Amino acid sequence: MTKGILFAISAPSGAGKTSLVNALVANTDNLTVSISHTTRQPRSGEKNGVNYHFVTEDDFIHMLTCNLF
Repeated sequence: MTKGILFAISAPSGAGKTSLVNALVANTDNLTVSISHTTRQPRSGEKNGVNYHFVTEDDFIHMLTCNLF
């Protein structure tokens, strides 16, 4: 895996973070969104592999111990 630059976008709820990120990704070459892994259950409307990678706690621990992150 190649290394790049990580940008963290932070703002209060409703400030337009998602709109900003969507516009940047649509208009910038070689820019993608990192999708986090979580052990929690999906909330209404969330999709696996889109909003988060939803995994079991055992899978998460396995991935962590195998340096897969």
